[in-house]
Amino acid sequence: MTVAAAPRTAAGTSRRGSGRGPWLFLAPFGLFYLAFLLWPTIWMFIASFFHTSTVRAGLGSFAGLDNYTEMFSRSDFWSSLWHTLQFTLYTVPPLVILAFVLAVLTNRLRSGQWFFRLAFFLPFILPSATISLIWVFIFTPGTGLWASVQDLLGPTPAAGMLTDPRTAMIGIAIATVWWTIGFNFVLYLAGLQDIPRELYEAAAVDGASPGQQILRITLPLLNRTTTLVILLQIIASLKIFDQVFLMTAGGPGISTRVSLQLITDTAFTDNRIGAASAASVLLFFIIVAIAVIRQVAESMASRRAGEV
Repeated sequence: MTVAAAPRTAAGTSRRGSGRGPWLFLAPFGLFYLAFLLWPTIWMFIASFFHTSTVRAGLGSFAGLDNYTEMFSRSDFWSSLWHTLQFTLYTVPPLVILAFVLAVLTNRLRSGQWFFRLAFFLPFILPSATISLIWVFIFTPGTGLWASVQDLLGPTPAAGMLTDPRTAMIGIAIATVWWTIGFNFVLYLAGLQDIPRELYEAAAVDGASPGQQILRITLPLLNRTTTLVILLQIIASLKIFDQVFLMTAGGPGISTRVSLQLITDTAFTDNRIGAASAASVLLFFIIVAIAVIRQVAESMASRRAGEV
């Protein structure tokens, strides 16, 4: 009896000990997530209801909804929000469509795909400061590469791409598309390589053209990948800050001032952490609402397609 019970006890102890292993491996990330992501988010929600400042310790006096009311009444808050949405409209369609087209063309190659993977993905690993310096140099009036292209097309405008309020956001969007298209390209290429080539061969035997193959085979089978790419791209574009701050600093004037720059200026220039936290909460809810609407619309479209 004693001899038979000992192995069970040892096995039970071993199983209990092995259960701690995964938690020990997760502990460093869990502490990092709690200290630098979860707790600052909770503190942001709390601070948005107080007159918190960088020049005073603690949360400060209770403000209630005053910070939110102020943000709703500020014209620069709405203009920065519009500039953020404007940037999103400029970048999301090309970053989705061009990434898909480039992935389809690359997937058709029998050899040399590694070169195009490297060429398209390499800019994505560069820091935003490097990308901004490259494109500021390209858009330099008179001496930049963009000015040389304009000379070939016709008379060069007096204002440069980044110094004209009408085109500054377009210039930032062009730089962003060049910089980040590689990430979506890799996602699409991975999805394309999971589609059996036999499907395309059978469709070709039945007389389907390459365009019909894309419409009837590629797009339906890449539906989940496309949903993921669109959702990630919308969220990333709504959080734009680095390129704008480094390329135009929100100018000319405030023509490219986005929401995160308004939040940064309110917090660290005006020293009003509470008001900046309220603006952050509003931007957070806008991002969540857009993501939820996008997912609901996608679910409804998939349901209708299934019924058909």
